[in-house]
Amino acid sequence: MKISTKGRYALRMLVDLAEHRSEGYIALKDIAERQNISKKYLEQIMPMLNKSDLLKANRGYQGGYMLAKEPDQYTVGEILRMTEGSLAPVACTEQSPIDCARSADCPTLPVWQGLYRVINEYLDGITLQDILDSQRERAADNYMI
Repeated sequence: MKISTKGRYALRMLVDLAEHRSEGYIALKDIAERQNISKKYLEQIMPMLNKSDLLKANRGYQGGYMLAKEPDQYTVGEILRMTEGSLAPVACTEQSPIDCARSADCPTLPVWQGLYRVINEYLDGITLQDILDSQRERAADNYMI
């Protein structure tokens, strides 16, 4: 499994919105500038996130985007599944029940099922707030006089 640029940038964009949520609606150009991501690329990702009710949008002079919920309500897993589709390491783990003629005799199926479970548990256990907290902690650790 490899996370695409789309998934990585969507996560960075949502972390940026979480970090600046006290500023109200944030213009896409500001996110693009801070994250060093093309505004055009973010414009391609935005409809996917907007459609899922993760964001609030406001058009016009003070327009932009903001999170629809608090940062601790967004998991990395849900964001990546929205942008990447399934996070399954192999196709057979995406289906329930498994639709594979070899599943009853497949010696490696438990390996892939275990990996899929670990991936989902790990990514669903991290919220945008966790990322912000970790970022603040790293910044505090790097403080020098």
